[in-house]
Amino acid sequence: MQSISIELWSSMALFAFVTSVTPGPNNMMLLASGVNFGIRPTLPHMAGISCGHFIMLLAVGLGLGELFAHVPFVYATMKVVGFAYMLYLAWGIVKSGPPQTQDLEATIAKPLGFFGAAAFQWVNPKAWVMALGYFSNYLPKDADVLLIATAAVLFSLVNFPSISVWALMGARMRHYFEVDLYRHIFNWSMALLLIASMSATLLNS
Repeated sequence: MQSISIELWSSMALFAFVTSVTPGPNNMMLLASGVNFGIRPTLPHMAGISCGHFIMLLAVGLGLGELFAHVPFVYATMKVVGFAYMLYLAWGIVKSGPPQTQDLEATIAKPLGFFGAAAFQWVNPKAWVMALGYFSNYLPKDADVLLIATAAVLFSLVNFPSISVWALMGARMRHYFEVDLYRHIFNWSMALLLIASMSATLLNS
């Protein structure tokens, strides 16, 4: 494996932490899932984010990012598809209810699963910006496969606990939203923020 300095590895870890822990579509959904379902049912969602983004990191590191540079239409199309999927996820947040509720609304609404969360990374503009920025800023262009894989593992090891903070915050806030009105206001607010976070990216495409 090619050698890079400890200082560079530290900078890469810091980049992974800052980009992972700051607000974005994934973290807003995790916060809402923590409030509505608790931490345990949200674990597959968290794992799906980290695993899906790990695969994306490998793909970008091995050259997929070059496709966007040569065929920008592909990236623009993914943004549109991502926005449509985001609307679907936002509606799922609006319909979310506490697990103990036994009515039809609660049986329809459930946490996003592992595969859904992993697939979402491929249409999440922030995830692409994170992956592209990670490799373009820190690794040499002639990085070998082992270095790329190690860098992807480092990012994922930092990413998972960073995003978990949001689900944990949501779970700790659950008791504040036991009143249906408060929970509905929270869910609508999260759904609108989710849409807004994608709208800005879509308009800049």
